[in-house]
Amino acid sequence: MTARRAPVHKAAANMPLRQRGSVLSSLDAGIVRPTQPRTRTRQARFIVLTGLSGSGKSQAIRALEDLGYFCVDNIPATLIPTLADLVRREGISRVAIVVDIREKNFLAEFPRTYRKLRGMKGLNPALIFLEATHAALVRRFSETRRPHPLAPDSSASEGIRAERKRMNTIRSMADHIIDTSDLTVHQLRQAFSTFAFSAGDIKGQKSKLAVTLVSFGFKHGIPMDADLVFDVRFLPNPHFVQRLRPKTGRDREVVKFMEDSPATRELLTRLNELLKFLVPQYVSEGKSYLTIAIGCTGGRHRSVMIAEALRRTLSGVPSAQVRVHHRDITHE
Repeated sequence: MTARRAPVHKAAANMPLRQRGSVLSSLDAGIVRPTQPRTRTRQARFIVLTGLSGSGKSQAIRALEDLGYFCVDNIPATLIPTLADLVRREGISRVAIVVDIREKNFLAEFPRTYRKLRGMKGLNPALIFLEATHAALVRRFSETRRPHPLAPDSSASEGIRAERKRMNTIRSMADHIIDTSDLTVHQLRQAFSTFAFSAGDIKGQKSKLAVTLVSFGFKHGIPMDADLVFDVRFLPNPHFVQRLRPKTGRDREVVKFMEDSPATRELLTRLNELLKFLVPQYVSEGKSYLTIAIGCTGGRHRSVMIAEALRRTLSGVPSAQVRVHHRDITHE
């Protein structure tokens, strides 16, 4: 799924009327709830992901895992009721599983199994079916160079046609259908985040970006995991002030010395504006972690002071969860 085109709505004109309200539009990479939502009391949430090979089930299950679901990939259909009983017994609130044609008994066993799930009290199951156009699936198999599970010795195109035909019965059972043809990986992940919030599975939470501010000294090397690196060696250096040399950028005397510099004040103003803009953009793109490295010569004074100042700014950004790590603060 490497295409980066804007999502395109797929019409449901050829579907039975009873299903049209359940089809999820890919507009805005979001998900629309069914026109006839269930009124069952939510004690747990048991999401079953299925669909065509290459439609994005792996990315979808990863998105749900990031949202706190207990996830199982490629579970045999006959074991699903056993897992469901465990979920209820242990009080697990959110579970997502992937079942598909890779399991040889899937087509024969799953319809009966899912009907059993629907009859379990307090489970609140939802069947989500992922699909894509023939051309999109052919392109994805071509890009990954993986054989289709139904056509290991022939063309992916033949396997896709065979699977689509054999999966029609499962598709007709779905509570939600997602066409991923024009969704990027990030849009698909965002779609499942939207689904989890809109369906009430996750309440009182918003997707947050884990931001790590790392102060470091260039003479000790740049942090390997840095996404953004800012060089603050142009700022006045407390190291050359005798009374400040043994202190660090967390001490008030060093902070005041640096704040007296117009360059420090302007840098903080510009960095604050930049990061307040960037963090929500990273969140909307589906990024989970962001490491911002701030470097000076030794990693004890200037970089530490700037990192602490940015912590205070980013702590006020609702979509950011901020921590600071002063890597080289103890180095002489």
